[in-house]
Amino acid sequence: MAEIIQERIEDRLPELEQLERIGLFSHAEIKAIIKKASDLEYKIQRRALCKEDFINYVQYEINFLELIQRRRARIGYSFKKDEIENSIVHRVQGIFRRASAKWKDDVQLWLSYVVFCKKWATKAQLSKVFSAMLAIHSNKPALWIMAAKWEMEDRLSSESARQLFLRALRFHPQSAKLYQEYFRMELMHAEKLGKEKEEFEKAKMDVGNLDYPEEILTGELARIIYKNSINIIKGAEFHVSLLSIAQLFNFAKNLQKEIYDDLQALHTDDPLTWDYVARRELEIQPQPGEEQPATKQARALEMGRREERCCAVYEEAVQTLPTEAMWKCYISFCLERFAKKTSNQSLRGQRLERTMTAFKKAHELRLLPEFLYKQWIELLRQHDFLKEALQVAMAGIELFRDSVMMWQMKLQVLIDSKSPDIASLFKEAFASLKPQVCLPLWISWAEWSEGAQSQEDTEAIYKKAILAVTGADSVTLKEKYLDWAYRSGGYKKARAVFKSLQESRPFSVAFFRKVIQFEKEQESCKMANLREYYERALREFGSVDSDLWMDYIKEELNHPLGRPENCGQIYWRAMKMLQGESAEAFVAKHAMHQAGHL
Repeated sequence: MAEIIQERIEDRLPELEQLERIGLFSHAEIKAIIKKASDLEYKIQRRALCKEDFINYVQYEINFLELIQRRRARIGYSFKKDEIENSIVHRVQGIFRRASAKWKDDVQLWLSYVVFCKKWATKAQLSKVFSAMLAIHSNKPALWIMAAKWEMEDRLSSESARQLFLRALRFHPQSAKLYQEYFRMELMHAEKLGKEKEEFEKAKMDVGNLDYPEEILTGELARIIYKNSINIIKGAEFHVSLLSIAQLFNFAKNLQKEIYDDLQALHTDDPLTWDYVARRELEIQPQPGEEQPATKQARALEMGRREERCCAVYEEAVQTLPTEAMWKCYISFCLERFAKKTSNQSLRGQRLERTMTAFKKAHELRLLPEFLYKQWIELLRQHDFLKEALQVAMAGIELFRDSVMMWQMKLQVLIDSKSPDIASLFKEAFASLKPQVCLPLWISWAEWSEGAQSQEDTEAIYKKAILAVTGADSVTLKEKYLDWAYRSGGYKKARAVFKSLQESRPFSVAFFRKVIQFEKEQESCKMANLREYYERALREFGSVDSDLWMDYIKEELNHPLGRPENCGQIYWRAMKMLQGESAEAFVAKHAMHQAGHL
């Protein structure tokens, strides 16, 4: 092994001597580079190879290349590049080749190889890297697309890109993404050829001898891809994605129309088709010769007319396809338009009325999804239609009896309405729902009580909630209870709540961190209390949370009444309890902390 390493070091001596001769590096720097290179070479020649050693070697060489570049730029010297930089690039490629042969399945390693070649190697070399990568990772469409895009955009070889897409589709005949990118590539190629031909014609040059096939210029190849792909990949979503790509190319108007007409003919029963057709009305521009709206009011009127046309399509859609999904598309559109800012009150009023009407019709047909009831009620609340909001909430509860969200919305409307008997209504909700879903209601009740009732009443709610809510859900509740205690009664109250809950598992780390923070905010912060909190926290999370151990050590070091002599014992306790990555993280943090104090 020593002979191989010596040989490799000797191979790089000519480039290093050149670097010293032309004044880019000093003799001492060259000696340091040889020593570092020897160490790195030794690591990648061992019997038990480690991927990180190869990566570190590559990173070192890349840093070296970039340093050479910076120094060249500083002194304005660009000679001997072939002898120096190219030699380093070839060496890095050799390291990558060995690593990618050893760890063939590591896609990230291959991508690092590609990134390096893009910056430092020739296009022919990168093409070989892509070929080698795809021979092993032919099952990943994204890599085929990356290689084809590079052939098209960097090597300017549409034929190579086309061949890659065709090969990829043999491996992945059902890949929507491959068809989309192949379709886009053919349209880009056609657009590029069309512009070139136009430039030649403007310059009055004869294009008869040049290769500008009419079927490519008109997008016929893209059309063939489109026709083939929709026979294989069904559904309006894919169809719309191809139409969206085609619309980026002005020369492809005929193809756009064909795809659009096919969409309407083939996917009438898909809500996405109607949604797309309706929204298209917003984008239809005035015809040439038609006057563009000049004033704000005229523009608002024009927008109102466009939105009316959209809604006419949606109205036809919900008649033709009366499904929950179709109504969801319609109402989502109405909500989006209503959310658009406008200073025109008439347009805003139209949007609000249209949205409310759509909600009402869908509800009457029992085709309104549960989450849209929430949005409907929130919209009514925003505009102080509290009576209507309550009616909707009650109707929602009738339809979705087990929905905690619907009960929450009803109670929120009653709170907005300043209903006199909120507490009994919360109790009614708890009686109607399964206990395991009631956490949001307990939190809402406690939050309402904090603003409307006495501290005793609020605490009584928290205590009932702690008994009623069990398992993981109770963790959030305990944090809320502790926060409320500190807000309402200060540290003394928070400590009392902590004491009352300290055996009521499960907990979160945040629960203990809160009480630690509350202690530290006191003028007379007691180290004995901090120790108690840390010890309780470590009893629960000492085997997984390295930060808790580290913070405990820092507390003993930094607190005026801390005992630095305890830190060694805490460290060894941590090492006994922590496992795997948590232990490694703790050792690293402890070492950094010690280094910072030296």
